[in-house]
Amino acid sequence: MRLSREEVLHIASLCRIGLSEEDLERMQDQLSNILQQFAVLKQVDTAEVPPTAHSIDLESVLREDASKPSLSRDEVLMNAPQREDQYLRVKAILGD
Repeated sequence: MRLSREEVLHIASLCRIGLSEEDLERMQDQLSNILQQFAVLKQVDTAEVPPTAHSIDLESVLREDASKPSLSRDEVLMNAPQREDQYLRVKAILGD
C-alpha cells in the first residue's frame, strides 16, 4: 500500500512537524515501506499463539525480603552525633 502525498502531509500535521519536499518524498517511501511490512505480518497465522506481554519470561533479580532483628535503640543512639532523650536530633530542614 503506497501512501499518497496528501496522506503523508496529513500525518505530518497530526505530528505537528513540517516537511520539506525532500523529506516528504523520503517519508512517503519509508511510511509506505512500514505499511508493507505490516501487511506481510498480517499474513502470518497466529491463531494458535497465546497473547503475551513479553516474548520471554521475566525473572526478578532481586533477593527475597527476609526479616531479621534490627539494632536496639541504645545501639543506634550510641553512634548518633546528637541525641535528645531517646531520639536522634537532626537539623531542621523546614522553616517555622
